[in-house]
Amino acid sequence: MESSTAQDGRIDYSGPRAAIGTLLVDKSVTAAFPDKGAHQIDSFKHGESLWGVTGKIIVQLENGETKDYFLKTVSLGDIGRVMCQGEFESLKAIHAACPSFCPEPYAWGKCDEAESDTYFLLAQFREVAFQPASPGKLGPALARMHLQSKSPTGKFGFHIRTCHALIDQAVDFWDDSWSNVFQSHLRHAVELASPVLKWPEFDIVGRLIVEHVVPRLLRPLQEDGRVLKPSLVHGDCWDGNTAVDSETGEAFIFDVCSFYGHNEYDIGNWRAPRHDLSNPAYLANYENHLPKSEPVEEWGVRNILYSLPYNIGNAAFVPDSVQRPV
Repeated sequence: MESSTAQDGRIDYSGPRAAIGTLLVDKSVTAAFPDKGAHQIDSFKHGESLWGVTGKIIVQLENGETKDYFLKTVSLGDIGRVMCQGEFESLKAIHAACPSFCPEPYAWGKCDEAESDTYFLLAQFREVAFQPASPGKLGPALARMHLQSKSPTGKFGFHIRTCHALIDQAVDFWDDSWSNVFQSHLRHAVELASPVLKWPEFDIVGRLIVEHVVPRLLRPLQEDGRVLKPSLVHGDCWDGNTAVDSETGEAFIFDVCSFYGHNEYDIGNWRAPRHDLSNPAYLANYENHLPKSEPVEEWGVRNILYSLPYNIGNAAFVPDSVQRPV
């Protein structure tokens, strides 16, 4: 895959694509092809993943035309299952709310021929032009998803666990209280990270934040007559998980780990200076369509709180993370 850096810092993928290695396609994946009569004519590794292998499958349809599928496989045992199922269900929910904003998911399952427990996700292949999407494209599109999505129960949470990094997010229940859902989510992230970081101060501060700071900052969102809409969130909206589609020229998202939460949760990931999305233009374009929630004066501290699951996941599980204690 050839790419270059544009003047605005985005990565340009508009150059010619090349195979970066052989991709073996399991028979369980072939059986899940969404088009009747489709047969594989080529496959190769394509893109990058910290936790698995991603690739492109080219098939020929019954009418003689060709079509591309995206394939991800993860060989991490049960956490791989949570990753693939969680991303499939997340994409399905996003695609129902905003069809052009994500690849259409086709199937997920367990690979039959792999030596170890390996799971797969099969989806529509979307060619990337630029990463990340520009502020003027991503901001309005993300706000549209937050506004148009509807929780099937009218509550916060999700029907299964989804996976951020190696954290199986503890959001697999429905609750009227956003504070309760986020508290469960953050508590589980702290518990998983604790034996990895081995940092006593982290355990103490984490416990205090979960038990005291979370309800103090999040309960007011639903008090004094305030109503908070459960919005479908990306769950890990950073530079590497958003792009501009080379065909449509519009922003789209992927590598999602969704649930229904406060829309501002997605913006917590934009706080880290390591992300290009920390550019204030992204927030400005987003807030042109979806302003800050009341109480507005607490937006800044809520944003810090919402950044914690992302930074904890980065520090504990991303190799060579600069977020780890020294």
